[in-house]
Amino acid sequence: MPSSARLPVRRQRRFALFAQLVAVVLAVGAAVAVIAEGPGGHPGAERLAADEISTVPPLVAAPLPPSVSPSPSAVVPSSPAPPVLRMPGAVPSAGTGDFGYDARSGPVLGRAGELRRYRVAVESGSDEDAADFAVAVQTALAGPGSWVDSGRLRLQQVPGGAPRDFTVYLATARTAGRMCADGGVDIRVGGRPYTSCRAPGQVIINLDRWRLSVPHFVSAGVPLEVYRTYVVNHEVGHQLGHRHERCPGAGRPAPVMMQQTLFLNGCRANPWPYVDGRRYTGPAL
Repeated sequence: MPSSARLPVRRQRRFALFAQLVAVVLAVGAAVAVIAEGPGGHPGAERLAADEISTVPPLVAAPLPPSVSPSPSAVVPSSPAPPVLRMPGAVPSAGTGDFGYDARSGPVLGRAGELRRYRVAVESGSDEDAADFAVAVQTALAGPGSWVDSGRLRLQQVPGGAPRDFTVYLATARTAGRMCADGGVDIRVGGRPYTSCRAPGQVIINLDRWRLSVPHFVSAGVPLEVYRTYVVNHEVGHQLGHRHERCPGAGRPAPVMMQQTLFLNGCRANPWPYVDGRRYTGPAL
């Protein structure tokens, strides 16, 4: 057949192919429009079957398996809370003069040596809890670093009515001043009962110091917990027969029997009688 006769047929085929291509493009565009708008966007879109729509899962982080740890860059570091230097609020200056006792028995602290028993008492009207105070006292006396680290002493809390060797009291300033004076100790500074003390069979902790620490500890950023541990070990140290000591040198830890409530004299605050497993002392006062 001559080439002139075949030309219309080729044109017809090209036109048919072009028409099919246009139809495909229009169909794809319609489908994309339906998927993009979602239900309610395009008429009839809600009638599409679920398996006709290709969905993408939401961007939700899946939990890591136990054997996989997040990379350091994926972990947001949290700032530690600043230490408590002193308790907020007013401190009762006087209570009823009566004491409530923690009724629990505690574990034996220490591995060997003489067993000395103590009870814990809190003055009524001090706004302090005897059980909480007992836990703080036990923590201070348990160490590591406390008096029981000598290996020749054990301590144990007993209930209020049980036989004991001494009592640890938490008393308001007025009551502490009276109790210490009765035991022959003047704890006044500037005319006000300021420090704590030991009288025969009595370790007397001043509520003002228990809640407020002392200015030179606060200004140095020493946590209240450190002061509380110090004052318990210091006054119990007196009960055990230890006397006051002095700072052994500027920049060194203060001996626990140094009067850290009044001064540090260049030493650093230290609440423990044993440091690095050895009895730590300073020159006798």
